[in-house]
Amino acid sequence: MRLARLIGPELEELLIENPSEVRELLDEIHPADIADILSELSDERAAQLLVQLPPDYAAQVFEHVNEGRQEIFAERMGVESTTLIAAEMEADERADFFSILPPALQQPILANLERIDPEAAEEVEELNRWPDNSAGGLMTTEFVAVKPRHTLQEAIEEIRRRAESAATIDPVYVVTDDGRLVGLLTLRDLFVARPHDAVKSVMRENVISVPPDMDQEEVARQLAKYDFSTMAVVAADGRMLGVITSDDILDVIHQEQAEDVQKMGAMAPIEQGYFDASFLTYIKKRAPWLAVLFVGGFFTTTAMKHFDGILRALTHLAFYVPLLIAAGGNSGSQSSTLVIRGLAVGEVHSRDFLRVLRRELGQGVVLGTMLACFGVLRVAIAGDGAAVAALVALTLIAIVVMGCVVGGMLPLLLHRIGLDPATSSAPFIATLVDVCGIVIYLKLAQLVLLPLAGHASAGP
Repeated sequence: MRLARLIGPELEELLIENPSEVRELLDEIHPADIADILSELSDERAAQLLVQLPPDYAAQVFEHVNEGRQEIFAERMGVESTTLIAAEMEADERADFFSILPPALQQPILANLERIDPEAAEEVEELNRWPDNSAGGLMTTEFVAVKPRHTLQEAIEEIRRRAESAATIDPVYVVTDDGRLVGLLTLRDLFVARPHDAVKSVMRENVISVPPDMDQEEVARQLAKYDFSTMAVVAADGRMLGVITSDDILDVIHQEQAEDVQKMGAMAPIEQGYFDASFLTYIKKRAPWLAVLFVGGFFTTTAMKHFDGILRALTHLAFYVPLLIAAGGNSGSQSSTLVIRGLAVGEVHSRDFLRVLRRELGQGVVLGTMLACFGVLRVAIAGDGAAVAALVALTLIAIVVMGCVVGGMLPLLLHRIGLDPATSSAPFIATLVDVCGIVIYLKLAQLVLLPLAGHASAGP
């Protein structure tokens, strides 16, 4: 982005005065940097710049532009220029691009692509069969495949022939004449063995693959588990459909993390960047959750109203309410964050319910006892007496234990019933723990302090 701010104005000026000279700079600038420059330009200027670039280079730049502006640029550039760029894009990126276009724009561009590059148009239709968040939606069909009967020399020649268009050349996949995946070759295998050796005598037969309907989060876990740079996507009948590369998985991880962070902040996921999303989009995404949490706060006031008599009799108890419920909400948020992260990376599973419960109970007791010591010290400083100190200590232990248990169990429960654990957001858990914490605090006060207050008032 810094480079964009430095050379963006000069590039825009060159675009206006002598567009042909822009091409001479391309060897010195990475396509991602040009995409940053586009983000600093107006939509009209950015579209003009893309049209001036060679289609193969423009396609690389276009792939680094966020989806919202891709659609805008397509409208500005027109069907012909957009088609030329789409034809040069990688198969998976091209399919993603077509999936975001409105029908009025998608149909003419796709029809034009069928005329220019029928194979690319067929790939778009094939890849768009699968949901965007599945292995099929992530894969590209641009990979190198050889036959088992080929020699290694023939395999190397095939790599040379396909290298420019393929998304990756390592590994090289081995498929039968009917497209079934039977093995793979690494570049090391190709160059260590003798050129006249048959592929089937050198290939590795134990190929880890994923089905096309697997969720993208699980694909990311599989890729990380086996430490692969690519993952084969194979249909139920054994036919190889495509490959998923590590750069696609990095995009998935970034997307899923952003989505989980937003859900844990009590809002619906927003796919666009902060400044790309409209003002109305933010209102729509934030308002429903804020309303739910606000209504949840009604239960807190209802609980306090139910114990109104205790608060009137012992007015100084209200002084400690924020301190106590904050401890419960914070402990619950910590536990939910740890468990959600464990579920996301596969360290925690639904079957671990009892193990998580035992661990959160133990942590709740230890953490609650530690905070209780600080609470007693605070009561002593305020001079409210031993009875209030005991009440605050007991309440802190109970609330922190409850916060840890609720924060740890709720994500597991949601995961068990098939919902996203991230929806058990920190604010939601904090609201739930607040209500329960108020009830615990005032109920203990009713049991511990009211009898003592009544006994004191009945004395001489």
